[in-house]
Amino acid sequence: MSYIKLYLAPGKEHSLQRQHPWVFSGAIRKADGEPEEGEIVEVYSSKREFLGMGHFAPGSIAVRIFSFEQVEPDYAFWKSKVEKAYAYRQRLGLIENPHTDVYRLVYAEGDGVPGLIVDVYKDTAVVQTHSVGMYLIREHIARALQEIYGKRLKAVYDKSAESLPLKRPIEVENGYLYGASSGGVVVTENENQFFVDWESGQKTGFFIDQRENRELLARYVKGKSVLNTFCYTGGFSVYALNAGAKEVHSVDVSKKAIELTVKNGELSQAPERHEAFAVDTFDFLKGKEDIYDVIILDPPAFAKSQKVRHNALMGYKRLNAEAMKKIKPGGILFTFSCSQVVDRYLFNSTVMAAAIDAGRNIKIMHQLSQPADHPVSIFHPEGEYLKGLVLFVE
Repeated sequence: MSYIKLYLAPGKEHSLQRQHPWVFSGAIRKADGEPEEGEIVEVYSSKREFLGMGHFAPGSIAVRIFSFEQVEPDYAFWKSKVEKAYAYRQRLGLIENPHTDVYRLVYAEGDGVPGLIVDVYKDTAVVQTHSVGMYLIREHIARALQEIYGKRLKAVYDKSAESLPLKRPIEVENGYLYGASSGGVVVTENENQFFVDWESGQKTGFFIDQRENRELLARYVKGKSVLNTFCYTGGFSVYALNAGAKEVHSVDVSKKAIELTVKNGELSQAPERHEAFAVDTFDFLKGKEDIYDVIILDPPAFAKSQKVRHNALMGYKRLNAEAMKKIKPGGILFTFSCSQVVDRYLFNSTVMAAAIDAGRNIKIMHQLSQPADHPVSIFHPEGEYLKGLVLFVE
């Protein structure tokens, strides 16, 4: 089968030769056709050397490369991609783990499939596509999941309607590609239980990427007063309750998120020690000096583009400074950024500026990231989006 060929301007081939999977629109000199959004294209250097195959999209990132070799991207090709991702999670000990049945099976560029996310919740796989090209082959992905998991998989749910940046006029609706479910299930993560609703919850239903950081929190909360801000469904809160925290307060501006947090708190070993508040975090922190031994700051992405990065950094600084001012002496602060455009250096520098503003002496206890089932390709450092620090506040 022949594909439209895109030719790069001279000198623009180096990143692809280093296996970076993005082709920016400004690097393309000419094309031998007009590809539609989601169409497979071949990319060549100005000297007509083959560089890779990928999905085309109008916009800044024009092509996301899924193969640096000339291949036939048929069902067998896509199944092999999912099989490799599955084998890697087996190596991590996540497949058929009696203590954890929720994990990320496919993580976009980290697994060589840009634009595709697959999360597993017990016996249901939730697929979310971030490119039209991946959306168009979602049936291949669902079939591959069925063949790989067999009877262990009861349903595959496609949740692409919220994530797909569409310029091509196609209809996108969430729905089951295989099987069916009630729309939610109680999952187990490091023996902590959570209700996950992939049909109406944010993202695919649960923030899987904080699994190891939640486990770390459990080491520091026994007998302590804990505040979990931007709590979403209460992941950190449940870990704190089960680890023996004296009291846990969960805060999120979303009433729906608080309802789920309360539900998850009731699944914990000590629901009576938990209170949840549907209120803005900054408003909640007013007048809360010296109450909490441990504070978690896990806000949504303040910056989703370079244009608003400065404002985001000011937001992170203000938030961290407020928490540093309020926390008890000897307290521990878990603080995170999931903004991809804010790198680790910028995040750490912003937290340092907050410490100066707060006038507290602070030590870094741990530097945190996303877990290994959200792998970062060494050729695509942009895949590291989650940054975190655990701070001791004197």
